[in-house]
Amino acid sequence: MQRGVEWLDSLQSRGIKPGLDNIKRLLDGLGRPHDHYRTIHVAGSDGKGSVCCIMESILRESGLKVGMFNSPHILKINECIRINGKDIDDNLLNNALGKVMGVSEEGDISCTSFEALTACAFLAFSEAKVDIAVIETGMGGRLDSTNVIEPEVTVINNISLEHTAFLGDTIEKIATEKAGIMRPGVPCVTIENEGSKVIERYAEELGCPITVIRPEDIRIINSSPYGLEFSYKGEDYIVSMPGRYQGRNAAVAIEAIRKLKDADNVEAHIREGLRKARWPYRMEKLDSCPIVLDVTHTERGSECLKQDIQEIYGKVILVTAMLDDKDLEGVATNLSPIASKVYVSAPNSPRAASAERLAECYRRHHDDVTVCNTVGEAMKQALKNDGTILVTGSFRTAEDCLRWLGKMRWSRFSTYCPRTTTEGPTPEGIPKD
Repeated sequence: MQRGVEWLDSLQSRGIKPGLDNIKRLLDGLGRPHDHYRTIHVAGSDGKGSVCCIMESILRESGLKVGMFNSPHILKINECIRINGKDIDDNLLNNALGKVMGVSEEGDISCTSFEALTACAFLAFSEAKVDIAVIETGMGGRLDSTNVIEPEVTVINNISLEHTAFLGDTIEKIATEKAGIMRPGVPCVTIENEGSKVIERYAEELGCPITVIRPEDIRIINSSPYGLEFSYKGEDYIVSMPGRYQGRNAAVAIEAIRKLKDADNVEAHIREGLRKARWPYRMEKLDSCPIVLDVTHTERGSECLKQDIQEIYGKVILVTAMLDDKDLEGVATNLSPIASKVYVSAPNSPRAASAERLAECYRRHHDDVTVCNTVGEAMKQALKNDGTILVTGSFRTAEDCLRWLGKMRWSRFSTYCPRTTTEGPTPEGIPKD
């Protein structure tokens, strides 16, 4: 591991510190790299990564050089910074982090890991001379370190209870925080949900043109494990990501693209961009394995996941682990009816919810719940049963699952399954005892 990434890892102990002072000082010291390209800013509790991915694909199909910043990563920090559809390579990442580290140390800036990573992404995009960057917020919006850009379009996707210790304990409070990415005169796209009225009121006060997507404008034509065919305002589209909720995410992305200054050029590439969009861990069926991997972690997201799993797979064996600041009860209420058995654990994270606490939630709705020490142990037990296994609950749960499966290699847009490796089982040799 090179020095830049080592330094970034060392900042994890500083935790989460909402605010913009540190990031502004870092970026000033780097020459304000975020001013050198156009941006789209995306917030929301559910689906913002998928929306970013779809927009990135459409923009690339139009011939633009595109950066994308999203978090968290699953296996490697490089995943968070993409240039033209590829994760940033180790040398570029470490070089950019080295420059951020230099500014931090010279200016005595006690930045967090996410602030440093944000500055690194903005610098990397500038040095790569991207035409436009799609920027996903880390948490909230108003005080998120990404909220220093002056975007061409803002997007606020569905809002759920999350990060309540930082964003507030009601949908209205959380929506208000996420509305903080909006700018006077800058178009905003959102979708009708429990928090959208807050967004609409704020837009009116701010003088921000707003487009609200109504769910009734989206009609699902066909849903399969490999993608979704849907109609939006009478026009038919195909997005190569499974799940009915991807129809909503795609509609949000379509409307955001249409608000760009060069929309006439970019809009012609919407259909091809939708077809080529790939985003892992969203109801992703692992190759040659009876496993569906998903990172849903909110009550609303789990409601959508329940419907899609029922439609495509029927009953599943559920392996789940969650973080402590999520709506455990809400997710358990939604997912219990689709599970024949439930295996609960805790992800490898300091923010993990205890397995016993999560099990208590599921036992209120299901009579076959098993507590396991690790996600790997839960996988081992689940694979003793016949049937499809759904692994969900958080990004860290997905990471734990993949590491247990012993993947031999990582590729952002490939399918994943265990291969012959000294680190884990093969598809035919997954341990049963």
